[in-house]
Amino acid sequence: MMTPRIQKFALTAHITFSVGWLGAVAGFLALSIAGLTSRDAQTVRAAYRAMELVGWFVIVPASLGALLTGLVQSLGTQWGLFRHYWIITKLLLTVAATILLMLHMQPIGYLADVVSTTELATTELRGLRIQLIADAGLALLVLLVATALSVYKPWGKTRYGMRKEQEMQKGFPDRASNNKKPTGRYVLVGLLLVVLLVVVLHLAGGGLGSH
Repeated sequence: MMTPRIQKFALTAHITFSVGWLGAVAGFLALSIAGLTSRDAQTVRAAYRAMELVGWFVIVPASLGALLTGLVQSLGTQWGLFRHYWIITKLLLTVAATILLMLHMQPIGYLADVVSTTELATTELRGLRIQLIADAGLALLVLLVATALSVYKPWGKTRYGMRKEQEMQKGFPDRASNNKKPTGRYVLVGLLLVVLLVVVLHLAGGGLGSH
């Protein structure tokens, strides 16, 4: 367990990386929309080149920082990593968002290379440009859900969490078992299936392969 001072430092770092990631994705979404809708060649070129820079130098470090500091927060405090459904769900969402981000840095770099050498027509690579908007919007939604989970902390403890609480509070009634909420398990399984489906579609060609 971490000391209170280290806990505050780790929490500050986690919030900083998470908020930075959320803000950078929102900016990325704005740039992707500008790149698709603008009729000015200079604006389109600047938008896609900025997206590559923001992706590699802001979003990727922020996502990895948020993931690592989140793990430190869970393992170094009383929350634990597998004791609450909301923590497991947030971890899955963060890992999925990070993996998909890495997969989509390749098409972002491709677009940046194209606009660096040629003038991109309005209809050229339109499918890829729309895909980037959809991906950024989905990433923003995932991060907002993860933020809401951190605030509301729904669904209660897992079986492992309740067992650990019983071990720490021997001789006391297990009030947590009376508050068990199976909903968290179903939501967790559903989210896991969705995450696996999205990753498989991208790896099989439904997302990255089409770029």
